[in-house]
Amino acid sequence: MNFAFLTHSLVSDWNHGNAHFLRGVMRALQVEGHSCTALEPLDGWSRSNLIAERGEAAVEAFHATFPDLHTISYGGFDEIADVLEGMDVVVVHEWTDPQIVSAVGRLRARGATFRLLFHDTHHRAVTADAEIRSLDLSAYDGVLAFGEALRQRYLAAGWGDRVFTWHEAADDSVFRPLPDLGAERDLIWVGNWGDGERSGELMEYLVRPVAELGLSATVHGVRYPDEAKAALDGAGIDYAGSIANADVPRAFARHRVTVHVPRRPYVEALPGIPTIRPFEALACGIPLICAPWNDAEGLFRPGTDYLTASDGADMKRRLRDVLADPALAQELARNGLERIRDRHTCRHRAAELLGIIDAVSGAKREIA
Repeated sequence: MNFAFLTHSLVSDWNHGNAHFLRGVMRALQVEGHSCTALEPLDGWSRSNLIAERGEAAVEAFHATFPDLHTISYGGFDEIADVLEGMDVVVVHEWTDPQIVSAVGRLRARGATFRLLFHDTHHRAVTADAEIRSLDLSAYDGVLAFGEALRQRYLAAGWGDRVFTWHEAADDSVFRPLPDLGAERDLIWVGNWGDGERSGELMEYLVRPVAELGLSATVHGVRYPDEAKAALDGAGIDYAGSIANADVPRAFARHRVTVHVPRRPYVEALPGIPTIRPFEALACGIPLICAPWNDAEGLFRPGTDYLTASDGADMKRRLRDVLADPALAQELARNGLERIRDRHTCRHRAAELLGIIDAVSGAKREIA
């Protein structure tokens, strides 16, 4: 089949985690003989910020790293309408311009034969539901929600009755253990400061434990305000700025442990959605310690695949235990990697997507 993915960006992963997942899904589908094209706006904020920060060389690096992935940049819908007409499946991400979301739906309603799915990988359905309600999904065949709590939100809001849980996962063509590099430092955290959604949690579960234990630590991410950089510096943490997602496995391999600090909306309103970072960390075989989150869907085995810290003091104890006990660290790394390989790769999600397409094919469209 021919797939088109309308995404905010495939080329840029600057503050844009969905690019990680989509790259892996496209690769997995192509291995199975399908054809995939990503369509992204020329002026998307992620791509614009990537180029502003790292120059056009970052775009060239994407194409060198992912020569098998095909992407088309567009300025308006008229530039991609003919491309969409030739597709069997079109998946539209929720960060797509609302006018484009509607235009694709109108094309489908006028008789285009492709299956049309809306893909939501954010908490806006809870924190900015008016923005989601304003989208015209009347001609869409289904919704892909990246967690059961989000799926239930769509159902409860009456946004459609064919809503499917489709979690993110690790692209293990990129994220894999690199033991030959050897760990040189204690802790690494990869993520953005969080726009006020986890500032206090990052201080409690990352900054203070590192400072009190005197760990060698590295942080990668973007959109760090001056006060955040000052807090990292005061804790002796090296702030290393943005990092291309394809370079993260090498960064993980040079550290002994990592942590997951979820944003507050995922803890309070959308339990069971870990976002993509834990999948990627576990796929790299690095021990993971999580701030509290409710694995409501049983994606992992808490205490087996990763450790959970109940508060900052507990995080300090957990970090000390993992760093002092190589056998414990190896067991966590082994178990987490096993879980990813068994259930949570982009190959698994590609197979799930094909099943969803089968489920909506030939069915009456009822997305409201």
